[in-house]
Amino acid sequence: MRQPSASRPDGAPTTSSAAGPAVGPAARVTEPQPLPWRTTRVVLWGIGLWALALVVTLAVPSLHTGDRSWWPWCCVAGIVLGLLGYSYVRRGRGNASDAH
Repeated sequence: MRQPSASRPDGAPTTSSAAGPAVGPAARVTEPQPLPWRTTRVVLWGIGLWALALVVTLAVPSLHTGDRSWWPWCCVAGIVLGLLGYSYVRRGRGNASDAH
């Protein structure tokens, strides 16, 4: 249930609800902050985790037989896509030019 509250600086009344704060011109949007880690390091960690998952799926027979025969290929795809992403970030093209 909405109830009128104090007015905005331009004289228009604002409303508040139990669902959350008012949305409109008075709402403030904060810019997202960059991660404290280098992007290349995050990508390398992801590739390493996919490699670990590949080793585990190949070491445990029940994880790569029968209906799960595609699981090792999913890990291989993750490694390949990670390497492509790593080369993209390292070259610094497009939005990745600011990523270090």
